[in-house]
Amino acid sequence: MPSNASADVTAALSEHVASASYHALPDAAIQAAKTFILDSFGVALSGTRVPAMQVLHEIAATWGKGDAARVWGTGEAYPAASAAFLNGYQIHNQEWDCLHEPAVVHPMAVVLATLIAWAESVSRTRRVSGCELILGCTVAIDVAATLGSAAQNRLQFFRPAMCGALGATAGLATMHGLDARTTRSAMGSCYSQLSGTMQAHVEGSPVLPLQIGFNTRAALNAIELAARGILGPLNWLEGPFGYFTLIDPQWDKQPFTDLRLGQCVTELSHKPFPSGRASHGGADGVIELQRRHRFLSKNVAAVRIFAPPLVRQLVDRPPSADMAPSYARLCLPYVAATALLRGTVTVEDFEPAAIAQPSRQALAIRIRVCADANASHKALVPQRVEVDLTNGSQHAIDLPAVLGAPGRPLSRIQHLEKFSAAAQSGARAMSREQIDQLVEVVQQLEACDDVVQLVDRLMFVPA
Repeated sequence: MPSNASADVTAALSEHVASASYHALPDAAIQAAKTFILDSFGVALSGTRVPAMQVLHEIAATWGKGDAARVWGTGEAYPAASAAFLNGYQIHNQEWDCLHEPAVVHPMAVVLATLIAWAESVSRTRRVSGCELILGCTVAIDVAATLGSAAQNRLQFFRPAMCGALGATAGLATMHGLDARTTRSAMGSCYSQLSGTMQAHVEGSPVLPLQIGFNTRAALNAIELAARGILGPLNWLEGPFGYFTLIDPQWDKQPFTDLRLGQCVTELSHKPFPSGRASHGGADGVIELQRRHRFLSKNVAAVRIFAPPLVRQLVDRPPSADMAPSYARLCLPYVAATALLRGTVTVEDFEPAAIAQPSRQALAIRIRVCADANASHKALVPQRVEVDLTNGSQHAIDLPAVLGAPGRPLSRIQHLEKFSAAAQSGARAMSREQIDQLVEVVQQLEACDDVVQLVDRLMFVPA
């Protein structure tokens, strides 16, 4: 344990969860929670388009029959753990879901999939209200983002899945009304099941978003064990084999000291493009330079993206015409080349035919990711993008914040445009009427007395 660590951060975190109430939430936190719940629904509906979904449905069917919860979009009913697994995968399978940048955590993927599956599964005996869902999500994000923000070391384990699972467990504990000790026990049981490393990320493996799904099941298992009196490890953060000993051993207590209810959800970043967030700076930079200086992509001689170590760790990888979509989403040269050629980046840009286009590949190999002076293993900004043109001129832009971050947030209109585009890009396109209805339900989520009614709005109309 580092010398600046609290003697019992675990207990303080558990008290934070157990004492949370909806009426104590700041209005900004409520509004942010609704914004990113809607955003997560959109990317999950888009995620139905990924070919692996058919195989995963077939596999999930072998895990047991049941109709406790539904898969968003397509509507198949499964046991809660299987539905959460599939919905969590749909949220993250195109790298389009929101991020807490200081934590390097995608908090909504595990959290929203888990909390809604649980809400549906208990609907025969109790109603879970929209207010409860908002509170559960907000508390979950507090926990997931605080754990990630405390970690100071280079990413080794897949923090979005692991911190997301611990956050989801906390959110469920709040919705259950568990006391601090039972909450602590539940998070200890979740910790005992965590999985996910950065190896899948390095390889661009399709298993990377599956690590989100794996951890939804851990959270659901953990809350059931705790609620039934099975005691989990209590010193799961600071113990000799706890999270901060084995997983993120370089950590700081300050994020725990500074934590306020509902703070972290207001710090989330939208992802305008369906690619790794670390690739967004390069795409944002070249789009802005092209807008300002009106040059053509065919006249680009070279692009240099100066970025911190985390960006280079996550997305500095060589492009190739036959790279898998899961790899291409994490390939900054390809993402930036696509942005230069098309003025944006969409889900269609990660189809194999698009990836193989000679024009994209030729431009991608002229894009380099360069080291800047930043030594932090956690920073995604600032970044600098330089473009050399064939006529000898050069244009550059400094990015202290990337589009979608709190420092450069999407407007309400941009947020809704992203949601609409995502909802129309799934296995089946949602109609304009369905989109408008879902937006309205989420906007008025405080008035919803049963989350099942919300899930009803998430289904594609039969063809």
